[in-house]
Amino acid sequence: VQLQASGGGLVQAGGSLRLSCAASEHISSSYTVGWFRQAPGKEREFVAASGRNGARTYYADSVKGRFTISRDNAKNTVYLQMNSLKPEDTAVYSCAIGPVIYSMITVATGYHNWGQGTLVTVSS
Repeated sequence: VQLQASGGGLVQAGGSLRLSCAASEHISSSYTVGWFRQAPGKEREFVAASGRNGARTYYADSVKGRFTISRDNAKNTVYLQMNSLKPEDTAVYSCAIGPVIYSMITVATGYHNWGQGTLVTVSS
């Protein structure tokens, strides 16, 4: 399965963006889909995930209440709605999938298939 992230861009603080992660084929309902980000000079960090069957969602504390992850199985696409953006949200955002075990949901190495990232820049 190939993944392609899109929707990044330049936005002012307080603004919103919706990122999309389009898969080349159906994403198994048993797979977890995650979003990670990497800011310049920093380590990649977990942002959000939609667990098996989309039954549960998981968020980093830094984005909880501002970001929402969702899955559209008919379109083989996962979205990340980002509201109330802050300059510290500036990063390259990437999506990933895999049969991730619960303890690895927030860990990048738990996912085996990654898409190219999309750059989000939030100006102050």
